[in-house]
Amino acid sequence: MLKTILTLALTAAITQAPPAEQVVRKDWKVRGDAGHLGVREVRQTHAARGRPVLLLHGARVPGVASFDLPVPGGSLAADLARKGHRVFIVDARGYGASDRPAALDAPASANPPAVTGEQVVADIAAVVDWLRRTTRHDRVDLVGWATGGHWAAWYASEHPDRVEHLVIHNSLYGAIDGHPMLGRGSDYEDPARPGHFHDARHGAYRLSTGPSLLAGWDSSIPVDDKSTWRDPRVAEAYVEHALASDPTSGDREPPSFRAPTGAMKDSFRLATGQRLWHAGTIIARTLVLRGEHDFWSREGDVTTLAADLDRAREVRVAHLPGATHFVHLDRGGRGRDRLLDELVRWLR
Repeated sequence: MLKTILTLALTAAITQAPPAEQVVRKDWKVRGDAGHLGVREVRQTHAARGRPVLLLHGARVPGVASFDLPVPGGSLAADLARKGHRVFIVDARGYGASDRPAALDAPASANPPAVTGEQVVADIAAVVDWLRRTTRHDRVDLVGWATGGHWAAWYASEHPDRVEHLVIHNSLYGAIDGHPMLGRGSDYEDPARPGHFHDARHGAYRLSTGPSLLAGWDSSIPVDDKSTWRDPRVAEAYVEHALASDPTSGDREPPSFRAPTGAMKDSFRLATGQRLWHAGTIIARTLVLRGEHDFWSREGDVTTLAADLDRAREVRVAHLPGATHFVHLDRGGRGRDRLLDELVRWLR
């Protein structure tokens, strides 16, 4: 009888024990200078009191699909939140949950490339101002992937007193000329105006299908069996959420989502040696990351960027052995664990 009572008491204690800290999400709309910007907050149940960490997506796939997929290993935002950070993911105008310029509702050829870097920097400024008001922190931490790293650093160069930690990951800087995919001689160059982006050919936006999202990722994984490097559930969720980010994706066959081409025009300029901002005005502690198998950034981007960061309070350059452009979505042993460790140590 006593044994039964003790067993029941122990069972009740376990049942009534407080649940483990959970990751929760909240979606916000922040007013920018051209409409509303979609922002997702990811944090533990009890909000962290530290500086907000703002994640910035790249040129094609918006924020949630890049950083907060609902599958194991698919949410960099949740991993940072579990380390105690209050994480925010922003969609630039024209992407995901943010308002889209009218040019994205017309035929692509009817307008020049939409959503320039200057406009995205203005969007970041609006979100940072909102974060400073709502979290009561004067400075934020910025983490940008690919074109997002270019945008984050551009903002930090113009608002140096508002960024504490800056992470630039697999990003172009623009101090060198030449790129195997984007620069001179590529499909992005106007043959009638060498060295210039082909506005008429590419128009305001580009359409991306599910298979097109995986092509570059597949080709950069140096093994035949991609599933050993990348969880198929992550790849499936990445495609699913990228397509779902555009309410018109199902109107086309095959389904495809729109992404503004302004980012590609900026990237072409960076690939041909044009600086769009200068790292010499950045004072934030800056971490520069590059994966061994990255197809977007160049080694020269890393070295010239590090050299120009002469006013930054601290600079660290980290190369990720074996890592692809999509390392934050690859398996832990394929570079993701190392990436997370670098981020956690730096943001701490």
